[in-house]
Amino acid sequence: MDKIVKMKKQITNFALNPDEETLRQFKACYSEKYVVKAALMPDAHVGYVAPIGAVLVTKDVLVPAWVGYDIGCGMTAAKLPKLILKDLKLNEKKIYEEVKKKVPMGLGEIHIKEEEITATTQEEYNHILNEFKKGQHSKQVLQFLESGKALRNLGSLGHGNHFISLNSDGKKVPWIVVHSGSRSVGHWVATLYMQKSSGKKENYEETHPLSINSEEGKEYQNFLDFGLEFAKLNRLEIIRQVVIAIEKVLGKKIKYEIWTNKNHNHALKENGLFIHRKGATPAKRGERGIIPANMKDGSFLVEGKGNKEFLSSSSHGAGRVMSRREAREKLSVNKFKEEMEKAKVIGNFSESSLDEAPEVYKDIKKVLDAQKKSIKVVNHLIPFINWQGEGRRRG
Repeated sequence: MDKIVKMKKQITNFALNPDEETLRQFKACYSEKYVVKAALMPDAHVGYVAPIGAVLVTKDVLVPAWVGYDIGCGMTAAKLPKLILKDLKLNEKKIYEEVKKKVPMGLGEIHIKEEEITATTQEEYNHILNEFKKGQHSKQVLQFLESGKALRNLGSLGHGNHFISLNSDGKKVPWIVVHSGSRSVGHWVATLYMQKSSGKKENYEETHPLSINSEEGKEYQNFLDFGLEFAKLNRLEIIRQVVIAIEKVLGKKIKYEIWTNKNHNHALKENGLFIHRKGATPAKRGERGIIPANMKDGSFLVEGKGNKEFLSSSSHGAGRVMSRREAREKLSVNKFKEEMEKAKVIGNFSESSLDEAPEVYKDIKKVLDAQKKSIKVVNHLIPFINWQGEGRRRG
């Protein structure tokens, strides 16, 4: 049940069965004097500073730790032609293998060759980099972005709960869904500005604000703008590479349509305030979003209602009920494989992805029901191929 705390600040809590640590983290964040509004989404669970599923609205400051390491982490959905669904399913094993060749996945440093990145993505990267140069920035960050290391992350999935899926909806239309972020680019810069805001090189994962009028605050805000566009571009490049892989297997060109490309780790400036969303999706009236359930039950396409109590936000997923360690200790790999085979989903369902098994997430029906005042479901995408970023992931 949603609760509104009666105080000068607007604080709303829609979390489903949150534990004490999640509530403690949320209260510690919204109690900061510069926070004017806050909301906790139904999928909320413990994070490393702010809880996952928190929306925190601040005045005159940005808090790097509340955005987190994976700046711009989010979801993208692309609609494919209905006529190719039969061909996709007939060739699913070939497509699975071909996409694995095209998109780097899992732990470790990415070494994508520039010539393998599509020309469109390279052109768009140069555009957002030129926009970044116009704003206030440090030479250290610019050197990193111009070194080629950032560019070589584009089109990479990462690990943990990041995934790609091929899906079909109730009308037998195929869809590509991608969950990824700004990769090592956002992580590197997030670390740098958490250290700057805290004044510490170690144990810097704490709530420390940056004034937007300070040099470092302006630098961080400028990078946020870049990082959010970089994350969206990364997901677009993944979709482009998946389409190229499908075209190679099917032997024909395929048109596709981007339905939405949405970040859920960010801080956005609106009406003079900064809306920090740590694992929460924007949901203004008519705004499109994606809420993934799990690798078996797929993803839900939604439209926002602009609900003020939710701060025009929704959950970014189903929310974990089991930690990664707990999942590896309690769940059976054999049962995991059997469950996914029964659901007719192709993928690597092994020890390496056990901590992303469907059982580690909340009941998506309850999560969606808890936010029906904020969003309406417009489509349900059921996966038949899943590519999971394997390995542990923070936050």
